[in-house]
Amino acid sequence: MRGRVLIVAGSDSGGGAGIQADIKSVTAMGAYAATAITALTAQNTLGVEAVFAVPPDFIARQMRVVLDDIGADCIKTGMLHTAEVIAAVADTLARNAVGVPLVVDPVMVAKGGASLLDDDAHAALAARLVSRAYVVTPNAPEAAALTGLAVIDEVSQAAAGRALVAMGAAAVLVKGGHIDGPEVVDLLVTHGGIVRFADVRLATRHTHGTGCTLASAIAAGIAQGLVVERAVARARAYVRAAIASAPGYGRGHGPLDHAVTVRPFTGEGA
Repeated sequence: MRGRVLIVAGSDSGGGAGIQADIKSVTAMGAYAATAITALTAQNTLGVEAVFAVPPDFIARQMRVVLDDIGADCIKTGMLHTAEVIAAVADTLARNAVGVPLVVDPVMVAKGGASLLDDDAHAALAARLVSRAYVVTPNAPEAAALTGLAVIDEVSQAAAGRALVAMGAAAVLVKGGHIDGPEVVDLLVTHGGIVRFADVRLATRHTHGTGCTLASAIAAGIAQGLVVERAVARARAYVRAAIASAPGYGRGHGPLDHAVTVRPFTGEGA
């Protein structure tokens, strides 16, 4: 099964994150990527210079025409910058994508520090999308913002994951890249328990778009019929390989090597 992924997210003119990273990641996983663009950003490895928002009704129209014709086996959301955008996306999912698994990457802040989500949109994101998500992929600051908990170690990662599952999410991958330590520990929390993923931390500044890349790679796996744990394992292997072989572009947080390959469906490096 090749798998169709509809990505609802913003564009990164630098190509390292957002829709650009999403398309590359889904393609690298062997799945098919379609898109609904929520915003245009003028950005590079040094940061976001400007954001041009797409009207919510046009975002919904992009989603509808893709779903009505091509369809989707999984939908992934990224940058949804306002409560109005979140409402338009959630309403479209309810009408046109009943039963389609949803991967929510709760994008709040760009790697360079720019805010990508209005303050009043936090509650809307939790109520309208986290509550129906198949997988949510917050980093530690995002998990903290969504739950009100301080996320500083594995114990608090687990607590935040359980809180998001209690909000309705079927699975939550609480990422530990922002938590200090020699290892990067990600916890996959479900009603059935917790699965721990850990790797030695790579010393590099080339990590722009890791969240987008990981969530989209997970969405590709789900679209292809992988169980969540296997989709996460393969996506993590892909992201780690992409970081390790980053091309070194830019003067700030550089992009990954999205062209790196992993063996389809296995989670093992090529």
